[in-house]
Amino acid sequence: MSQWASTIFRRRWTVLLSTIAAILIAGAWGSSVMDKLGAGGYSDPGSESVHVDRVVEQHFGRHTPDVVAVYTIPDDRTIDDVGEEVHRSLEGIDPALLDRPVVTYWNTPAGAGFLRSEDGNKVLALVFAAGDESARIAAFGDIAPHLTVPGIDSQITGLSALATEINEQSQRDLVFAEMLSLPVTLVVLVTVFGGLVAASLPVAVGLLSILGSLASLRLISEFTEVNVFAVNIASLLGLGLAIDYGLFIVSRFREELARDGADVETALTRTLGTAGRTIAFSALLLMCAFAGTLVFPQPVLKSLGFGAMSAVAVAATMSLTALPAALALVGHRIGKWSWRQNTFERGEARAQRFWGRVTTAVLRRPGMVAFGIVSVLMLMAAPVVGVKLGDVDHTAFAPDSSARLGAETIAAELPGANSGVLILGTGVDGAAPSPSAVAKFRHAVTGIDGVTDVAVLGSKDDVVIMQARLSVPDRSQGAVTAVEEIRGLGEPDGMSVQIGGLTAITVDGVDAIITWMPVMLAVMAAATLLLMLLAFGSIVLPIKAVAVAFMSLAATFGILTLVFYDGHLAGVLGVSQGPLPAGMVVLVIAVVFGLSTDYEVFLISRMVEARQAGATTEEAILVGATRTGRVVTAAATLLILVTGAFTLSELTPMRFIGMGMIIALALDATLVRMLLVPALVKLMGEANWWGPAFLRRRTNDSRPVSAEQRVAV
Repeated sequence: MSQWASTIFRRRWTVLLSTIAAILIAGAWGSSVMDKLGAGGYSDPGSESVHVDRVVEQHFGRHTPDVVAVYTIPDDRTIDDVGEEVHRSLEGIDPALLDRPVVTYWNTPAGAGFLRSEDGNKVLALVFAAGDESARIAAFGDIAPHLTVPGIDSQITGLSALATEINEQSQRDLVFAEMLSLPVTLVVLVTVFGGLVAASLPVAVGLLSILGSLASLRLISEFTEVNVFAVNIASLLGLGLAIDYGLFIVSRFREELARDGADVETALTRTLGTAGRTIAFSALLLMCAFAGTLVFPQPVLKSLGFGAMSAVAVAATMSLTALPAALALVGHRIGKWSWRQNTFERGEARAQRFWGRVTTAVLRRPGMVAFGIVSVLMLMAAPVVGVKLGDVDHTAFAPDSSARLGAETIAAELPGANSGVLILGTGVDGAAPSPSAVAKFRHAVTGIDGVTDVAVLGSKDDVVIMQARLSVPDRSQGAVTAVEEIRGLGEPDGMSVQIGGLTAITVDGVDAIITWMPVMLAVMAAATLLLMLLAFGSIVLPIKAVAVAFMSLAATFGILTLVFYDGHLAGVLGVSQGPLPAGMVVLVIAVVFGLSTDYEVFLISRMVEARQAGATTEEAILVGATRTGRVVTAAATLLILVTGAFTLSELTPMRFIGMGMIIALALDATLVRMLLVPALVKLMGEANWWGPAFLRRRTNDSRPVSAEQRVAV
């Protein structure tokens, strides 16, 4: 890093201007990223249910509509009058957008029963769009205007409506979060640094990182499918991490400037050799954590991983190029525009005294502190036992959402319109299933709770398609139970059975996440252990870091379970009670684990730095905790401000992410990082620094120093 620091110092104008120019050009190119991203990818493409839906579509056409319009007949109108107006409006839909003509109560006499409510007050129109999942969702914007009729109350729902609303709302949430968090973040940074110049640099780096993240996603979308939600993750993490990294770099630079009257080049070299090296290593750790999402089969989860990794890479790159160049230019003027002289230094001194007292108290009773904190974390984690995972459905939307209201109307008044469960019966040796086998299986399915009837939709070649209609809404717990019980039935002789439909796709998607989650956790843990071993040359420190990260993760999900699954304070917080959204669980796990190890690295690296300078274990702990206490707390506060705005979203999954981040960051930056970690390091004593000889030789540059120098590290 010293050579890189010298290069930046000598060519600071070139580095700064070329980096900004490159990011602005890349950002302009990446601004069209939304046109390249998809809106689908939520199902497991290799699952049984997706296979069934493919076979049904291939032989008989798609069964589940993309958009459903619910029309309420006015008291002063006849149902036929309304039908004429609806069909005139539907004629405006571009036929190229449709897989088949719109199915309505008025043009499908045979299906009129399930397309009209029992009281005759509500009727349905079903739209089957053309193209793949992303194309069908994208077509919703052109189809929806033709489904509304002046003077007739209508509710537009269906998969495409739900997907479109969640995508649009998530984008509004992102803009709101950035507009709300940026000025507040600047105020916090001004408070931390005591001046506007130092405070503005991390924010500027954050803005550049957002542009770079968009360009990265634009590039990735040229080679693989990327979900539109990845933009939220990239922007969120790009902004938050860049500000955090900027905070660490600027804080260390000011510290080095104040030490021994160092000149700007020396201070910059020391900063990049310590905080800069730590940031590079931290970014690599975070990217490995997010790489764990790539093991899942769902494209949307891979997209989240791509978005997160690109954000981390860009944030670290900006923090190690543009920011050091700006610091080289600003130099000793970093404290300009402060409201009081030496504001930063006085604040740093107060913080070090505070954290010094806290750490000293911890070191006096490390066993008691460790036992107490671990007990609290495990108590917080207890509710997670037995929690169930689910998928995002209409209950995740605002109560007045048209998509939610339409889904609730169908569930309450037109249950026959639910897609139910598709059953694919396949004969053996290329022969069609026998009528007796089909009849036997239909009879068995009819006896399952929640199944109203089982109809044969058609047969072709060696397959027969049946539909089990349900009295409960699609993807509800009752529908999930019905799918599980149908799958539990034995297959009749001469026919193999596979289950599909909307609920089965949801079940298979959640099962895939549960199946692959241990692999994800293993990838994250193994990468963390290996990288920390190589970085610190210690066996004990990486193991402790992973164990502490998992404890923090468990405590976070314990609290989330209390709120979102058990329903405690759900009404106050305005969230829907139910199974935790599996996809969001994956995202929160990756982010929380990554950030836990991130803050661990900043704390431990300062301890190792002191140890290599000749400090004892207790001195190293004291130096690490006092020197990083203020900056880690400030970094967590800033990231809470950036991500916490999502708790104000109308979407329950967004609130889940926001609340998860707030809980995890608050726990990690206080109880875990500043109390538990110092206590554990103290208890482990000299074992902390033990490792393979070749790693100790590579990482240890300790040299004899005085006690005063050791404490000043």
